[in-house]
Parts: sequence; structure tokens; C-alpha cells
Amino acid sequence: MSDYADYLASYASVAAILVVGVLVAAGMLGANRLLRPVVADPAKLLTYESGVDPVGSGWAQSNVRYYVYAFLYVIFAVDAVFLFPWAVVFAAIGWQAAVEMAVFLGFIAVGLVYAWRKGVLTWT
Repeated sequence: MSDYADYLASYASVAAILVVGVLVAAGMLGANRLLRPVVADPAKLLTYESGVDPVGSGWAQSNVRYYVYAFLYVIFAVDAVFLFPWAVVFAAIGWQAAVEMAVFLGFIAVGLVYAWRKGVLTWT
């Protein structure tokens, strides 16, 4: 039973940090609620963006190209998420992992070439 108690004790610091974090956050929110001024004003309920009053309808079309750029960014960010930890432990995992990473980077390169050939990467 001692091993189980030692196992649980190893998580005591994590639990303490979580409890302190929740208490600090709750304390900050409670202090804010007690100390803030409460002034009812219709202007506070008005939706605005960057200090500009809204004009017209809320519907605006945007170019799909912006979403494609965001999608390409996510693809390459995920690539970095896999590539950096792999580079750190490369010596321990051997050359088979190098071949697997080359295949992974090949798929990423094929996607980039496809996007380039489709003209997605040109800004007009």
C-alpha cells in the first residue's frame, strides 16, 4: 500500500497548484465584481468594433483566399509541431525515423506544390 500512497503523493503538488490557481482566479473575478462601478448606460450595450459605431448590416462577404492562407498556415504549424520534437530525439530513434520524416515532409511538399500550381499562393 505504500507504493500507492507514494504514487498519490506525487500528484499532491499538481493538485495544490490547481486549487491555488482556481482560488486566485475566483478571487480576482470576485474582487473585480465588488470594486467595479455599476453605471447603467444604453451606449454600453451597443456593439462596436475598434471604437467605430456599426453602420449597415452585420453581413459582409470575404474572399475565400483568406481562409486558404489560414489553412496553409495551420498545415505548416502542425508540420513544425511534429518536426521539432523529432529533431530533438533524432539520435535516439535512428535512421528509420529519418525515412519516415522524409515521407512526411514529402506529403507536405506535395501539398505546397499543389497549392502553388493552383495559384492559391498568389496575392491579388
